[in-house]
Amino acid sequence: MSQRNGKQGLLRSIGAAASSLVLSGCMSVLPALAPRAKNVEPNLSDAFPYERQFIEVNGSTMAYVEAGDPAGAPILLIHGNPTSAYLWRNVIPHLEGSGRVIAVDLIGMGESDKPDIDYRFADHAAYLEGFIDAMALQGVFLVLHDWGGGLGVDYAARHEHNVRGIAMLEMAIKPMSLKDADFGTRFVFGRLRNPEAGEKLIQDQIFFVEIMLPMMSGRKLTEAEMAAYRAPYATRTSRKPLRQWPLEIPLDGTPADNHERIGDNYIWLAQSDVPLLMMYADPGMIWTRKTRKELFEDLPRMQAVSVGSGLHYLQEVQPTRIGRTVRDWILHLSESSAPISHLEGH
Repeated sequence: MSQRNGKQGLLRSIGAAASSLVLSGCMSVLPALAPRAKNVEPNLSDAFPYERQFIEVNGSTMAYVEAGDPAGAPILLIHGNPTSAYLWRNVIPHLEGSGRVIAVDLIGMGESDKPDIDYRFADHAAYLEGFIDAMALQGVFLVLHDWGGGLGVDYAARHEHNVRGIAMLEMAIKPMSLKDADFGTRFVFGRLRNPEAGEKLIQDQIFFVEIMLPMMSGRKLTEAEMAAYRAPYATRTSRKPLRQWPLEIPLDGTPADNHERIGDNYIWLAQSDVPLLMMYADPGMIWTRKTRKELFEDLPRMQAVSVGSGLHYLQEVQPTRIGRTVRDWILHLSESSAPISHLEGH
């Protein structure tokens, strides 16, 4: 089984048009070409009513927000590229009654420090592990999205005893291939992984914040929301983590260390008995219907639920459904080992 079909779907909606627009430099129109989510949750708030706290990790400071019961089971929300804890702002309220809710800013992202490191996958993994240790989190429920997924599964594979369950949204969790992807996808990722073109796109033109984020949110983000997402990356140097992430994707065996590490983590995921929850949307971007079917075959214990219509940043269109699904999942895991009755089967 290969997850390449998931990445094929990433830009399928704009097809060959994407490559011509990138070639011509007219990328600002790409978000307008992406499909919109249907039945978007109304009255979404752009406010972030949580005060960030800070803790020292590996000689740097990492930011996080906390809500809920300080004595409850830790529920750790981990974002991906190019977001921050802000992504979870409308999900957190639905989890506050379920435990100690913590949303972290990955190192170099959000309001966490931006040390002079390479921002390889291994660097992020070390800081995430250090954060969990520094916070003394025990018996953690992991809620994962995008690169937060790869990092969270990596932590769980090395600390299975400390993880009560893994809830997942729109994330690549195994090595992939672009060999059979459509031309637009191959072209764009080729540009992003090219040393000169990728640096210009991401560090100069802020591609992930200005283009990919609004394109894959499934709705038009407000100016306040875009301002919150832009704020951590006001300088070219601050965008280094955003530039590194596409280089970390294990595509066709490269980079070799990530290919091996993430591949081993997926094997662990298939063999472990840690409870798994998949939250998906249609049409999705990474977790298309075909990809979901393949994941169900590899991970038969995984429970799955649709959160409605969405693309990639599902928290920006269906936060209540996400929050309530995680809440109910945690409740049932806490009360019994029985499956959650309302979750969709395979």
